[in-house]
Amino acid sequence: MTPFRLRLRRAGDMQGSLRGQLLRWLLGPLLVLVALNTISVYRNARDAADVAYDRSLLASTRALAERVSVVGGKVVADVPYVALDSFETDTMGRIYYKVTGIAGETVSGYADLPPVPADVPRSDAYPALVRFYHADYNGQPVRIAALLQPVYEDSMRGIALIQVGETLEARRLLSNQILFDTLIWQASLLAALALLVWFAVRLVLQPLMRLKSVLETRGPNDASDVDPALVHKEVRPLVAALNSSRARMHLLISSQRRFIADASHQLRTPLTVLKTQAELALRECDRPGADPEQSKAALREIVHSMAATTDSTVNLANRLLALARIEHRSADGADHAAPVALRDIARQVGLELAMAAVARQIDLSLEAEQEGRVHGQAFLLHEMLANLVDNALRYTPAGGAVALRLTQDAEHVTLAVEDNGPGIAAAERERVFAPFYRAAATLERNPGGHGLGLAIVRDIATLHGATITLDDGGGGQGLQVRITFNAVK
Repeated sequence: MTPFRLRLRRAGDMQGSLRGQLLRWLLGPLLVLVALNTISVYRNARDAADVAYDRSLLASTRALAERVSVVGGKVVADVPYVALDSFETDTMGRIYYKVTGIAGETVSGYADLPPVPADVPRSDAYPALVRFYHADYNGQPVRIAALLQPVYEDSMRGIALIQVGETLEARRLLSNQILFDTLIWQASLLAALALLVWFAVRLVLQPLMRLKSVLETRGPNDASDVDPALVHKEVRPLVAALNSSRARMHLLISSQRRFIADASHQLRTPLTVLKTQAELALRECDRPGADPEQSKAALREIVHSMAATTDSTVNLANRLLALARIEHRSADGADHAAPVALRDIARQVGLELAMAAVARQIDLSLEAEQEGRVHGQAFLLHEMLANLVDNALRYTPAGGAVALRLTQDAEHVTLAVEDNGPGIAAAERERVFAPFYRAAATLERNPGGHGLGLAIVRDIATLHGATITLDDGGGGQGLQVRITFNAVK
């Protein structure tokens, strides 16, 4: 397995379930928010309970302050027995009080009740001069309200201090009840939200499930596009990419099937001929009473015919493979173009086919003053030009000429191959690019051709975004093939 495929597999494993990720990313932050909300609600409720208890404690302090007065020059607290019993005990805990006179003497209540700390500020929540503070008394935490109460008579004036404290059992029980109720409510809310999110995610993912069902029920030969309306707007680019991928796959499969059909059809005839020639050779070898010299000559002629048939078959197979390779690269689109100098490719092709031109007594020339740089694949461009020059050499009579010309302007590079052979009639110039089609003039000149050269040239030019045109050669004789590329800037 290549590293690229391994990385893709690891990335796919890391993605996991889309439903699971949506639930985690929705419920996770929701759980955090609910927890923060629970803490906030609990604190607000506890503060409200503290305010209510403090207000009740202040009311008790005020009720006691109303019974404080000055009698005979002394501060007294007229607290009835029933009130004392109510102050000392409560159904939810204990209540303590203390009345301190003008001179700091204990007038009534618990003398050892903790004094007011010096750093306790006056409460701004009430107009009375009251301070609230926490302290420990008799081994229990208590909450104390300390109220300054003016007292006076004709002989004296001053400020008395009334303190009322209560244990915290009631507050704690209320706080615990508030916390319990808050947790129950928030947990119920979270469960309801989780259920709604689960149903919402399932509902949102239903179009993807329908898309999955549509793809699973399609046949292997169904190349129609998937309707983007099946899914959400955000997923439609994925469906478009899927349709494009299926179209390229169908094109590749169709080209492979066409190649197999064409190859089997075209190879059947030369292979049949080759088999027939082999049978003739065997029959000649087994013919009784044959003259050895005549038999030898007949066998030599048959073997030459077999060699020619084999060469033709090999050439056909090579061109078929080249055509299939070009179609595969065109459908796959995997190869990347790079700047290529067409003059270098033309020079290389000319050197490779120079001996064939000499053998046919044909003048092969190259006219290229500029490099002619284009974006392309050097191997395919070499194959394209080799096919053009080979075709020109095959159909040009002895003593003729084949010219390669390269011209360039600011926008384009034009590569032309011109010969003075039989040419191609104007009515057939569009049809000669189809595989295995052969023009009437070429059939007379080269009966053993296969009709693949210009098909290969057309496919390579299309792959490189180039245009190809066929015209008459110089003086109206022969054929000129011009291929125009976009120049590298």
